[in-house]
Amino acid sequence: MVNPGEILENYDRLSELKAFDESKEGVKGLVDSGVAKVPRIFIQPPDEFEKTSGTCNSQFSIPVIDLGGINNDPVLRKEIVKRVREASEIWGFFQVVNHGIPVNVLEEMLDGVRRFNEQDLQVKKGFYTREYTKPVVFNCNFDLFSAPAANWRDTLYCLMAPHPPMPVELPAVCRDVLVEYSKQIQRLGFALFRLLSEALGLNPDHLNDMDCGEGLLVLSHYYPPCPEPELTMGTTKHADNDFLTVLLQDEIGGLQVLHENQWFDVPPVPGALVVNIGDLLQLITNDKFRSVEHRVLAKSEGPRVSVACFFSTSLLPSTKLYCPIKELLSDDDPPKYRATTIRDYVANFNAKGLDGMSSLQHLRL
Repeated sequence: MVNPGEILENYDRLSELKAFDESKEGVKGLVDSGVAKVPRIFIQPPDEFEKTSGTCNSQFSIPVIDLGGINNDPVLRKEIVKRVREASEIWGFFQVVNHGIPVNVLEEMLDGVRRFNEQDLQVKKGFYTREYTKPVVFNCNFDLFSAPAANWRDTLYCLMAPHPPMPVELPAVCRDVLVEYSKQIQRLGFALFRLLSEALGLNPDHLNDMDCGEGLLVLSHYYPPCPEPELTMGTTKHADNDFLTVLLQDEIGGLQVLHENQWFDVPPVPGALVVNIGDLLQLITNDKFRSVEHRVLAKSEGPRVSVACFFSTSLLPSTKLYCPIKELLSDDDPPKYRATTIRDYVANFNAKGLDGMSSLQHLRL
């Protein structure tokens, strides 16, 4: 096997990063050009590579929670709330089925991501930018110039709430489904925040009244097949910098969650959505719910497609402070974090990139 350390010696990394970024073609451009080896900018440093080469354990599995009939049967709802609480405390991850979003909408959303990435290159390049103030952003790796190694994926970012773009600003090939899917996801998000509030023993509207579901950022990821998947990652180990993430993934798989120092697959379940707790929810619940590290493996097959919907108002100039919810505190369980604005928290997260370190640590009391 190739030694990553040997490949990483003696080259002008910044120049290669700039040249790659200025091409505006992303990872898909590399694959389309027939690249047979992973460029050096994507190769994980030796120490990080060792950390991300663990194996999965199939002894346990991510909980799959059926939301069917949740609003019609109080006894069933109580049981579902219990399962949501256990999953949020133990795993920080769960999957939901019978969530109310039609399968054809899920499939069309994935198809829309494929269409965007596989359309005429000149049209796609028109969206390529690193100016995140724009309503629609396409690029390869938000942290391309700050992370230790680039990840093998391209991403389309669309801020869909509370101030969605004008339809004409969205890419034509996925415009309609982006609008429809975002509306459906936001409806589901409000329902999930009610369940999570109940799971915390709070009024069902508590988290929604805190505006946890106000902002919605839709990240559509495209992971082309990789010629040397053992040398790089689809997405490096990280925890999410939001309140909650709802993920749609295709059938290829590759998503893994770190649980008790072992990597576990989050297997694709037909019609399911993956839900995971974000850093900001861990902060306001004072560690009652866990934002856990996860990653995506690079794969030789593909493209793998996923859509991650982040509930956060990180792009809004809000001065609202978030800190542990007072109803969850006691003399035995005092606040573990100081207050922060969402914008400041995310700015710190983005500045350091996906370096495998939790951004919550700098707020711990």
